[in-house]
Amino acid sequence: MFEAVEELIGEHADLERQLADPSIHADRARARALNRRYAELTPVLAAYREWVACGEDVATARELAAEDTDFLAEAKSLETRREELTERLRLLLVPRDPEDDKDVILEIKAGEGGDESALFAADLLRMYLRYAERHGWRAEVLGATPSDLGGYKDVQVAVKARGVAEPGQGVWARLKYEGGVHRVQRVPATESQGRIHTSAAGVLVLPEAEDVDVEVNPNDLRIDVYRSSGPGGQSVNTTDSAVRITHQPTGIVVSCQNEKSQLQNKEQALRILRARLLAAAREEADREASDARRSQVRTVDRSERVRTYNFPENRISDHRVGFKAYNLDQVLDGELDPVIQACVDADSAARLAAAR
Repeated sequence: MFEAVEELIGEHADLERQLADPSIHADRARARALNRRYAELTPVLAAYREWVACGEDVATARELAAEDTDFLAEAKSLETRREELTERLRLLLVPRDPEDDKDVILEIKAGEGGDESALFAADLLRMYLRYAERHGWRAEVLGATPSDLGGYKDVQVAVKARGVAEPGQGVWARLKYEGGVHRVQRVPATESQGRIHTSAAGVLVLPEAEDVDVEVNPNDLRIDVYRSSGPGGQSVNTTDSAVRITHQPTGIVVSCQNEKSQLQNKEQALRILRARLLAAAREEADREASDARRSQVRTVDRSERVRTYNFPENRISDHRVGFKAYNLDQVLDGELDPVIQACVDADSAARLAAAR
């Protein structure tokens, strides 16, 4: 596996030359792609150089230990370090999800539980907004359907990084594990007898499509406009500003009524549609070549119960990786990294095992 590093060294040097050329930065999309790849390769090369240097130190220590036993302990210490570096480098060389650096569109939809489920959807929205804030990401609500008690029947949010992220720290790299059914156990605000109820909300996380990812033919779209419903400004409920877009070849339907103008709602709906089309293309590719991009712990299938939020015990449980902690209040305030990291670690271990 480590033989591939020689090619990566050449690619890294070529990227460095390209990025030093001012003309490259005139094309922002290309410059961003080059910077992403450069940032991805840099830690691999750093680990490889440390691995090579440690190997040379081990050889030297062994030679010295053959003549002087006082060097035996140092030789063993260096050998242990070499083994650690070998595993680290092997992990860095495991093929990554090519979309880890992408921004995402995150959808939360109330499920079983009626008003309580809608209130839980609002809790999840707040959790993700706080998490995005902690990471310095931009979060923008694209559309929402409020419930009567202040929750959400459904809500769509775009989450964007503010620059090139470190490898493994991109928006999709962290949030892709959130897809699935999230279950809550607590006493609802509408419960008069203090009984604990169980309800659920579905979370769908989609990598946001760029222009080069998905081509949408305008002739494939049926666009309907209608009057918005729910709370809003003066013009929201009195004009036909809401937009429903149907992608006729796939039957995918997207609606947006959050903005005041029809044009803004159309643009937001198209963003969501492109992300859904990209996700559909990914799923098709996965079906055709599942071994190439298998993930043991991630799915956006809403039928999978991924996590339980138990309020009476202040407990958060991730059922895919056996993670459990008793700081639910902090998690709901955006401290999601420990539970997400448990998913990342399990996914990395599975990828590493598959690559051996």
